[in-house]
Order: sequence, then structure tokens, then C-alpha cells
Amino acid sequence: MLAVSFLLNVLPLTAQQRPPATPLITHDPYFSVWSITDNLTDSDTTHWTGSPQPITGIVRIDGKPFRFMGHHPDDIPAMQQTAHSVTPTHTTYEFRQSGINLRFVFFTPAFLSDLEVLSRPVTYLTWTAESTDASPHQVSVLLDVDPVIAVNERSQQINSFRNQTSSLNVLSTGSQDQKILNRSGDDLRIDWGYFHLAVPKDAHYTTYLASHPATAFASTGQLTTTDTMDMPERADHSASALSTIIDFGSVSQPVTRHILVSYTDNYAIQYLQRNLRSYWQRNNQPVDQMLDQAEQQYASLEASGEAFDKDLTADLTKVGGEHYAYIAILSYRQAIAAHKLVADANGDPMLFAKENFSNGCIATVDVLYPSAPFFLFFNPKLLEAQLLPVLEYSSLARWKFPFSPHDLGQYPLANGQVYGGGEKTEEDQMPVEETGNMLILVDAVARAEGTPQLAQRYWPLLTKWAEYLNTHGLDPETQLTTDDFAGHLAHNANLSIKAIDALAAYADLAHLLKQETVAKQYQSTAKEMAAKWIAMAKEGDHYKIAFNSPNTWSQKYNLVWDKILDYNLFPNSVRDSEVAFYLTKLNLYGLPLDSRADYTKLDWSIWTATLASNPDQFNAIIDPICRWTNETPTRVPLTDWYDTKTGKQVGFQARSVVGGVFIKALSDKELTNKWRAKSTSTH
Repeated sequence: MLAVSFLLNVLPLTAQQRPPATPLITHDPYFSVWSITDNLTDSDTTHWTGSPQPITGIVRIDGKPFRFMGHHPDDIPAMQQTAHSVTPTHTTYEFRQSGINLRFVFFTPAFLSDLEVLSRPVTYLTWTAESTDASPHQVSVLLDVDPVIAVNERSQQINSFRNQTSSLNVLSTGSQDQKILNRSGDDLRIDWGYFHLAVPKDAHYTTYLASHPATAFASTGQLTTTDTMDMPERADHSASALSTIIDFGSVSQPVTRHILVSYTDNYAIQYLQRNLRSYWQRNNQPVDQMLDQAEQQYASLEASGEAFDKDLTADLTKVGGEHYAYIAILSYRQAIAAHKLVADANGDPMLFAKENFSNGCIATVDVLYPSAPFFLFFNPKLLEAQLLPVLEYSSLARWKFPFSPHDLGQYPLANGQVYGGGEKTEEDQMPVEETGNMLILVDAVARAEGTPQLAQRYWPLLTKWAEYLNTHGLDPETQLTTDDFAGHLAHNANLSIKAIDALAAYADLAHLLKQETVAKQYQSTAKEMAAKWIAMAKEGDHYKIAFNSPNTWSQKYNLVWDKILDYNLFPNSVRDSEVAFYLTKLNLYGLPLDSRADYTKLDWSIWTATLASNPDQFNAIIDPICRWTNETPTRVPLTDWYDTKTGKQVGFQARSVVGGVFIKALSDKELTNKWRAKSTSTH
């Protein structure tokens, strides 16, 4: 593995950047558009599922057309792409052609410290054109959006129309049927609400509703001045695109223009039969006001975004090195875009994750567990906003089991568990897994917020769960874990660690609630279990995958909370011996999950690397992962389940669990306190 580390260390980070897929528009599981090729012109843009959602960009330079975005029309030559970079909130492309440098930026102000802006479904697209040969050049740009972006499939009927706000001219499109929250599923796009293309009210911008705009613009630089009025129409390739022509005039010095793209959905999530609005709509703010506000704040948000990106990148590099920072940056917007932030009836935030390309479940507990470090690092209120719906549901009489549920339904309908036996049987449930997850995370929130109010509100429920783990946690019977793709496993050593730390979490919560007798009892139990675990799992120089399975090993990623939350139940020697053993098992693209297969999990591998006691060990696990991000042959939004020898995706993509990458940053208390302090009030 020294060769891998050496290769990566001698190459500058900018030379290595080749994301598996590049985030362009990243808001929620329905409004999430990506590029899956190195060059923006090598393919059409797609939804994270891979379903085409083409956005086309053509530039005319002194009357000659060139593509800068999209694969079609392929008879228009592509501009030469000279640069491509991803920062936490920006994706930037640079092109050069015929004496012009064109800088094209996607900016999503995804600041976890500001829930108002975070939930606002607006991405800014900004172009800067500049002469490279000291001569002026006539420049204009066409951007057109295929209306399929507003429906699940092309067979559906759409209506497109134009509106205006006080500061913007707006083109909108949406399904004719507008069946709000009409179905759930995994490989689905939204087909209610409206997509908006908004441009400043300025002579430099003209908007059009016309079919085949790229061909007309390439030929004449103009489009027909009449809008298509035959609505509804089928969302096929001949449908009216939402288009704008942006005039840059005679360009010598830099000229900058921007537009807004947005998707508004009226109602976003159904929770226990209640339809909930997006958080930005909690006070019934009209769409036109939201768009005007976004336009007014463009300059200040852009400045904040640039400062945010620089600051976060520097801190991630400081805490984990360049390769770690790169992986975390690739994860940033993806982790957010797999969630939907809504408001409960009283205006409180609720954050729902979608289990993308797994089974489409909503509020899956063993999905919010791996993503939790992301929210604990930036804004613990957002983790509380994920735990709250699960705790509320678990307290209902309909949930009759003594352990935590796995999920609340299938996205976007959070009306009750659908996984395994649902609410009826214990078949294929994950009792120790999910119960351990919830107790650990409730304690993590209490520590982060400096108050156990969430635990106090649901104390009888948490007590029932702690009692369950006290009985079943040390040596779990045959059951699934979060790694359910690997099948059922009895006597799972890593799952046992989770249960033990969860009992320590309950003890800590009891202490915070001044229930000292309970705290001492459970703290003592957790310590006793940890001592037993060492004896049960030990096998020479490492620890087994299961207590009854000799000649095996596994990543003990759950150990990471023992240090981060200061439980200190397990001696350092357990971590040190495990990490030393892992370093003998590394493959080209990372550390396998366990001794059963060559595949690994991205999130767990970073948790495991965070167990390392020095940077060399940490980098030994991180460097192959960084190499994988740049060499994987599977071009999808970051998968978290891949083969460590071939680099190919095994399953899953675009999931929120990549937020787990931020566990290394979270392990630095000083850094965590710095970023948490940036969070503003959620109301």
C-alpha cells in the first residue's frame, strides 16, 4: 500500500479531482441534478437516479455556436473544458474557445447554520465571460431546461407558463394532474409542484417557451418570439423547453450574469397522515416572495458561500489532510440532498432522509445513524429534527415492540414502518441495531445542545429501550444489522459494541436528568459488558466478526463513539490492535468491511480510520478511498458500497450516509465547537 500512498501524496489535489459524479443542483431527493462525465458536454445532465433531466447550454462567440453543457445537439461543437472543481457549496467549470474564457458556476447556499436559506429550493447559475486575446468578442448564451425535470416520466402531460415577480421574469412547468404526495417509491421523480427558471428583469435576459431552442439559437442567435400555447403537452423531446438567452454584449473585460432555478412543491412530506410543507413555507410564504428574496440576497449569499468553502476546506484539511478533505467535500451537498426539511404543524423543523437506491424508506434509523456526524458537527438541531419524528412515532400505541423501529414508511410518505414485518411481526427487524442507534444519538444531541430536554420528553420510551439492550445487547441473537445486505448474523461483535455504548449513553442521559441511581446502575452494566466483550471477541492480534466465528475479522466502526462521547468503556489497546490488524488487510481501493467479502462501506471505513491513533494510520486507510473516488469506473453520485479491488459500485448511490465522513471532523472538539457556534436560531 506504500505505492498507493506515495502516488497520491506526490500528486497535487487539484490534479486528482475526478468525482464519480458532479453535483450541480442539490436540494432534496426530488430536486437533485448531476453530471456523470468528466466534461460537462460529454453527457446530458441527470437526476441522481440516472434518469435524464437534460439542461442544455450553448454559447455564441462572434456568431459561432459551441456547447458548454449537455451532449445535444451533437452537431454543435463542444467548447474546450479547461477546469472543473467542486467545493462544499459550488461547482465550477471553465471553458476556453475563440478568444473567450467562460466560467460557469452552480451555487447552492446549503448552509446548515441557516435553516431558512437551507430549505429554500434555489440554485444560482452564474457565467463570467472574459476575452483572452485582448480583443472584444460578441457573446451570448442560451440555457434551456427540458420540462421532463418536473415529472416522473416523459409520457406525462405538463403545463408550462410564464409569470413575473417584482424582480424576476419566471418560466414554470409542472404536471397537468398535480396529484400531491400521490405515491411513494425509490426510483421516482416528483410529479407535483413546479420547476421555475427565473431571470432578472433586465434587458440582457430574454425568456422563451419553444421547442428545439438549441438548434434555432445555434443557427440565428434568436428564438421565436411567440410562446407555445398548446397546453397541456406531453413531456417528450419535442415539448416546449424553458429557455433564456443571455446577452453579454461586446466582451473584453469580465462580464458576469446569473439566473435562478427552483422547484416548489406545496406539500413535501406526509407524516402520520398529515401533509407537511417545506420549512421555508411554514408561514405560507408565496413562491414569488421566496424567489424575490433569493434574488435580493444573491450577492451576499455568494460572498458567504465563497468564505464558507474556503474556511471549511482549510479546517477539513487541517484535521484530516487533503485526501480526507476532498472526500468530505464530495460528500457535503450529497448528504444534504438526500433529505427534505419540512415544518411540523407548530412550525418546528423536521428533517426526513430518503434511503436512496436501497428501498426508498423514509426516516430510516440506520441511515440517520451513519449520517449523524454531519449534523452533529454543523448544527445538532438538525439531528434532533430527524430523531423527533422517530421518537414520536415510537411512542404511539400502534408501535407495540420494546425496541426502536427501522423506518417510518417509504419516501415521501412517513405513515408507519414498511420494512421487514412492519408493525405486525418481528420478522427482519433490527432490534439491537436501531435501538442502539437511537440511544447513542439522543445522548449525542443532549451533549451537543447542553440540555437533555429531548430525552426528558421521551424518557419512558428510552428506558424501555435501555432495558431491551440490557437483556439482548451483549450477545445479540440472529438478526440483521445496518449492513443487512450481508445477511443475518448471530453473536455480532460490532453490534454488541453498539449496544454497550448505547447503555452508556442511557446512563449519561440519566445523569443529565439527575437520576443518579439509574445512571450508576447502567454505567456499571456497560463497563461490565465491555470487559466481557473483550474476552468473548478476542482472537490473537485482533477481534472476531462474531463471538462464535474463529478466523474472522470485521471493521469495529461502532467503537468510534466510545471516544467521541467520552464513554471510555474500552481500553485503547482494543482500538490500537484492531487498526494495526486492518492495515494488513488493505486492498487497492480500501479496507473491506469484514472477512466475508471484498466490498466495503465508505461511511464505516472513515469511522474505522478515525479510530487510528496517528495520522499515518489514518492516511493509510483514507488514501485508497481517495484514489477510489478518482478512479472508480461507476459514474454515479457517491456510492457508499463498492468493491475494494475493482472499485465498482456494488449497490446504493446518492445516499445521505456519506455524511458519516464528517466523523473525523467531529472527533476534533475544538473544531466542532467552532462550526456549531455558527448555527443561528431555527425559528
